[in-house]
Amino acid sequence: MTRQTTMLNAYTPGTGHLSPDDQALAERRAEALGPAYRLFYETPVHLVRGHGVTLYAPDGTAYLDCYNNVASVGHCHPRVVEAMARQAATLATHTRYLNEQILTYAERLLALVPRDLSHVMFTCTGSEANDLALRIARAATGGNGIIVTDNAYHGVTLATAEMSMSIGPAVAPGPTVFPIPAPSAANYPQGIAAGFAQAVAQACDRMAAQGIRPALLIVDTIFSSDGVCPDPAGFLAPAAAAIRKAGGLFLADEVQPGFGRTGSHFWGFQRHDLIPDMISMGKPMGNGYPLAGLVLKPEIIAEFGAKSRYFNTFGGNAVAAAVGLAVLDVIRDEALQQNAATVGAALADGLRSLARRHEALGETRAAGLFIGQTIQTNGTPDPARTNRLVNALRDNHILISSTGPQGDSLKIRPPLPFSQANVDQVLTTLDRLLGSL
Repeated sequence: MTRQTTMLNAYTPGTGHLSPDDQALAERRAEALGPAYRLFYETPVHLVRGHGVTLYAPDGTAYLDCYNNVASVGHCHPRVVEAMARQAATLATHTRYLNEQILTYAERLLALVPRDLSHVMFTCTGSEANDLALRIARAATGGNGIIVTDNAYHGVTLATAEMSMSIGPAVAPGPTVFPIPAPSAANYPQGIAAGFAQAVAQACDRMAAQGIRPALLIVDTIFSSDGVCPDPAGFLAPAAAAIRKAGGLFLADEVQPGFGRTGSHFWGFQRHDLIPDMISMGKPMGNGYPLAGLVLKPEIIAEFGAKSRYFNTFGGNAVAAAVGLAVLDVIRDEALQQNAATVGAALADGLRSLARRHEALGETRAAGLFIGQTIQTNGTPDPARTNRLVNALRDNHILISSTGPQGDSLKIRPPLPFSQANVDQVLTTLDRLLGSL
């Protein structure tokens, strides 16, 4: 049975070992924010400051951040903060005036994607970008059927929540959403590429039987909530061909894998040697500032643009564009994509080496600085053991979470400046903890 992703590694009020002050803060939070929010860890972490790959508690305790892809170039990067402050002190208004900043950023961003995709539309969140993509896909195809993987996460708007299976059965799937198994060897023993493409075609057949036309296949190209499924490289191309053959479009959700995280490429879809019809992006592009967008082929937007208008008060405003430009500069100037490749490979190799000594470590699935590490007992994935390890790492000042339909894998996704010294800290701590769990 699939667990809700929001419930993985979640705090249960009244448990843990919170100090009196932090207990009062947790209660105050629940009173003000209501019951739908969740905190991480059996004992939540109280954070007041961040720098680089480190987060700090009020007493100065330092935590190594192995989870936050939002601060992609490092927490509070001075160049990003300076660009944000400088532009906010100059001009911060909506996007219906002529201004060069949004165009400079748009042109920089478009230079990083295949030439076939030559328009970009800006939003504030990845959820908004995916929601907009669905609206455009419906206009372009005349269909409304959506294919997603069976533990996908694509956003929190009404439309995107209904195609985010990991949120749980009370929300997803929506009436025109057709989930298919994630691209793993266990789900497709006959071969991931052929099996996944066949699953897309069969979902289109199920739509046709209900009188529904396909509009969109949307995948997070690292399949993060499905447990991290990066390989074999190239397996996505037949699935994209299958949805197009049925009259639908292929949307690469790059909110998590994009902006150099996979190391070998700037975008996750590039590992699969294909050109999407649309690319959604978010979190890492603003390093914490609410900046997201949708890049698409011009022919895809033609029908929507002829009959509709798009406006987003804050999406792509001058401050957002200044932040986005600074993030791109830092990724380039600090060689963070290359760092993701080398440091990510070292971490994955280290985990595989540890697995020879610790039976608890199962399969390591990795692309750059995005790693899913199965935790097992006697060769069987073990969600309870995974949860114990996540919380033991938290108690040893390393912040990681879990992923996958059952929550049986570590989700390792640190800021891109992660170093070899950080890798050594993680591996040394894991080695010690695995001997006692």
